[in-house]
Amino acid sequence: MIVARIGKLAVISVGILTGSTGCKVKDPPPITERWSDDFARDAVGTNYYDTGGNYRIEDSALAVGGSHNHPLWLRKKLPRDVKIELTAWSDSKEGDIKVELFGDGKSYDPNQGAYTATSYVIVFGGWKNSKSIVARMDEHGDAMVSRTSPKVEAGRKYKWTITRQGKVVDWQIDGEPFLRYEDKSPLEGSGHEYFGFGNWETDVHFDDLVITPL
Repeated sequence: MIVARIGKLAVISVGILTGSTGCKVKDPPPITERWSDDFARDAVGTNYYDTGGNYRIEDSALAVGGSHNHPLWLRKKLPRDVKIELTAWSDSKEGDIKVELFGDGKSYDPNQGAYTATSYVIVFGGWKNSKSIVARMDEHGDAMVSRTSPKVEAGRKYKWTITRQGKVVDWQIDGEPFLRYEDKSPLEGSGHEYFGFGNWETDVHFDDLVITPL
């Protein structure tokens, strides 16, 4: 605090912290070797950034419902070529299990329905379990591959393996090829370095996340 006296008038100037002097939370180191998370704890933890989806830990698994495209971003940067393994399941016959790959680590849907992602959007049993996709940024656009079966079975735990090597994003479920997307202009570099969990309306769970550089 600075006090300046001008005649009989005392003028008080109070310093205000600005962004340049405040504290900024730094990201953890990028992933350069095999990294895993089994969610065997009470809280989501500081390795993640919740954009408002109400993510939580239940029975040693990550749980969310009704996030409406507010991802939970892993704050560690991904390797350019990577293998991501996880277990995922839905409590609902409507499915709706989603992750984002190579996003900016902060974006979310502000309007609950007009979301253009910064990532590859991977959805199993979206749109009331009618379609599964790998989409480049816009899940309602044309830059995607899709299929209509199999459907998500409520309560069934699925083992996902997603890889990105070169221009290809490959997705396998329970060891079987599921969808493959080849991108002539791959998402990479600044703004395309993070992995996120997500969903729209149903209650879903994720566990046993393993990320391995390729």
